[in-house]
Amino acid sequence: MGQSMKKLATGGTDETKAKEIGPIIEECYNTYFADPSKVQTMADFYRAVCQTVEELNKRIGGTQFRVPSKEVLVKAFKEHHEGKGNSLTKEEFGKILKDVIFDTGLLGTGAKDVLFYIFGVPMAALLIKQRLAPKAIPNDVFIPGVTSATVFVLAKLNKI
Repeated sequence: MGQSMKKLATGGTDETKAKEIGPIIEECYNTYFADPSKVQTMADFYRAVCQTVEELNKRIGGTQFRVPSKEVLVKAFKEHHEGKGNSLTKEEFGKILKDVIFDTGLLGTGAKDVLFYIFGVPMAALLIKQRLAPKAIPNDVFIPGVTSATVFVLAKLNKI
C-alpha cells in the first residue's frame, strides 16, 4: 500500500521508504477502518484520514503533508470506493490517501518558517533597532540574542 507514496519519505532507498510509509498506512487502516462501526459518517472518515496524514507527518519527520480539503477527500472517496457498503478495503484506502496527498502536495512551509524566523525576524528586529535606538544595545549582542530567542520560541512551539 505504501509503495505508491515511497518517493515522499525522506532519505534512503525506495525499499526503505516503502518500509517506512507502508506500515504507517497499514496501522492507521487497522485503527480506523478495520471495524466499520468506527467510521459511520463523512466527518468520521475525514477525521480518520486527517489523523493518518498527521501520523505520517509525525513518523516520517522531514516530509510534511497537508491535511486535505473536504472537496478533495470526497472526490477521491467517490473515485476509488466502489460503493459496496460502508467498509473500505486497504487498497481503496491506499489509493484515496495517495490521491489526497498528491493533490494537496507537500507543505514546504516548515522549512520556510524556520528560515523566516531564524533569518527574517533578527533582520527585522535589527532594522527596527537601528531606527529606534541605534546605540542602546550593540549589534554583536542584539542579533544573536534575538536569534536565540526565536529558536527558543520555535523549540517551545515544536516547530523545530
